[in-house]
Amino acid sequence: MLQFAFVQDLNPLGNRVLSTVVAALPVVVLFYLLVGRRWLASLAGATGAVVAILLAWLVYKMPLDMAGASFVHGMVFGLLPIGWTVFAAMLLYNITVETGQFAIIRRSIGALSGDGRVQAILIGFCFGAFMEGAAGAGSPVAICGAMLVGLGMPPFRAAVICLIANTSPVCYGGLGVPVLTLESSAGFPVTGDKISIMCGHQLPFLSCLIPLYMVKTMCTWRQTLQVWPALLVGGGSFAIAQFFFATAHAYGLPPIWPLTDICGAIFSMVTLALFLKFVWKPREELKSSDLAPLGEIKPTAPVVPHDPQAEHAKEEVAAMADALSDKDAKPLTAGSVFLAWSPWIIMAVFLVFSGWVKQQEKKGAIDLGIVDSFYIVDVPTLHDRVERAYQLQKLAPTDLIPVPGSPDQFQDKNGKPVPVQEGSQGKKLREREEAKFKFTWLTAPGTPVLFAAIVSVFLLRMSLAQVGKVIRKTVVQMKVPIPTIACMLGLSYVTKYAGMDATLGVAFAATGVFYPFFAAILGWLGVFLTGTDAGSNALFGSLQKITATEVWNEHGQSNGAMSNLTLEQAQILICTANSTGGVMGKMIDAQSICVATAGTNQVGKEADIFKAVIWHSIFLASIVGLITALQAFVLPFTLMVPK
Repeated sequence: MLQFAFVQDLNPLGNRVLSTVVAALPVVVLFYLLVGRRWLASLAGATGAVVAILLAWLVYKMPLDMAGASFVHGMVFGLLPIGWTVFAAMLLYNITVETGQFAIIRRSIGALSGDGRVQAILIGFCFGAFMEGAAGAGSPVAICGAMLVGLGMPPFRAAVICLIANTSPVCYGGLGVPVLTLESSAGFPVTGDKISIMCGHQLPFLSCLIPLYMVKTMCTWRQTLQVWPALLVGGGSFAIAQFFFATAHAYGLPPIWPLTDICGAIFSMVTLALFLKFVWKPREELKSSDLAPLGEIKPTAPVVPHDPQAEHAKEEVAAMADALSDKDAKPLTAGSVFLAWSPWIIMAVFLVFSGWVKQQEKKGAIDLGIVDSFYIVDVPTLHDRVERAYQLQKLAPTDLIPVPGSPDQFQDKNGKPVPVQEGSQGKKLREREEAKFKFTWLTAPGTPVLFAAIVSVFLLRMSLAQVGKVIRKTVVQMKVPIPTIACMLGLSYVTKYAGMDATLGVAFAATGVFYPFFAAILGWLGVFLTGTDAGSNALFGSLQKITATEVWNEHGQSNGAMSNLTLEQAQILICTANSTGGVMGKMIDAQSICVATAGTNQVGKEADIFKAVIWHSIFLASIVGLITALQAFVLPFTLMVPK
């Protein structure tokens, strides 16, 4: 029988409650450092990872070198393709800022309407979605908030509006980084295929709701319904484009899902702009200052915070200052607006071509002469040396053939040895965990974006000094986000290979048929903790998959509550809920709140803004939970889960 270096034990302390408490400690430490001590997310993530490694070694008895290899494996994936993609997206954005093109984009959007409600849709939602897809890292809240304030919206209201708006696009923020992260953490093939499709079957509902919801928070129902055509066109056009780009590969097109936010936002802005110009205008144009909001929290005297989160937020907004100004503004022309948008059009072309190349890579690495298009490397000391706990293994096939003279050994019909173990649930396989790093340097979303940035440098005639300034600026901006993602993924890989996530997953499975609802709430909590949807997916992706498996085993077979779904469908649905539910936590995480106050010049009013959005956040996360529950149990909604 094959021997393994490490076999997971879901109850290492011999007591389910104590083992669950220990498994939760890395997350508890993360929560305490982020919320209680107000540490930077990167430092808190690194500390949580150290705690996870120590617990994996001392409590779960995982060899220290394997725990360390798990952390490094996760960190490397956090750097490529995740960190690489985030860096390249911010680099392209900074190129448009440095050359003045982003200011033209901003002005072209801000001049489309003078009505405060329509401005909230155009800038807060549509343009915010574009910023989330293109750059992320707090830019939608900071830039859109400053734009709305500049157009006359009260700062407090602008911050709240932008926080609510920056939700449904977050799943595809930074060119789809959260989707890639979720697939890696949960152990799905890192292609974006089924997770993206599932996101595309949930998020469009929210994209129709969010514009209505955010406008309602700033005025009465009568004033809200006065602009229902703009709400329908703005939210509906984005939802249609979101569905198309997220699911295009399911209908034979190349995988273009990383473009979901960017192209969806552009389509929505163009559609709404044409609608406003040729079809409809508000009967009564109301300025932001004329609206009568209901239930808005009255701001208290500011309290200047002294914590790294707020200081980092001020640095982020200061780095975006050039994008918020109209220095040397010239009259807009069709040519200047097209030139301003051209870097993003070029990026879209490169990403579509990259999607086609990725389709070809399904047959294997492409030989480019000097190098291959990707490389797969076994992680030393980790690959094929971890055996999942008995409870998590698949049932052994019934057609296995016993090995004569060895009653505990079996083989398949081809004579290949098949490790099997007997337990309370019958004969199960003894499958090993893969630990392979796929170095996809060519088709990682960051590579085509880098090509677009290089072309844009020449198109916009940048000097070497400007190029150097942009690179330095981007490196400084990424000094916290990229290490944070790397540490979160490192932490999640340790808990995954040690079995700590499985301990928690089995505990969460006790909620039974209610878990699809709570899966979204767990994702919401993860974003509140980590500040990013990618961070939440890294932290809880594997746990969600394990819990989905346990719940399906209990309620998905025979005529159980989840019998309309296969096991893989249940896993896809529950894991996706972590991301789609998580986006609603984006409006209350420390980073977003701090960026919102800095971008609207309200540093010190973080507590007021948090109180203004917390119940909106909980309510919207609950809606995602209900959508997930419907898709888990109720026909015809279960048909929306990809097979």
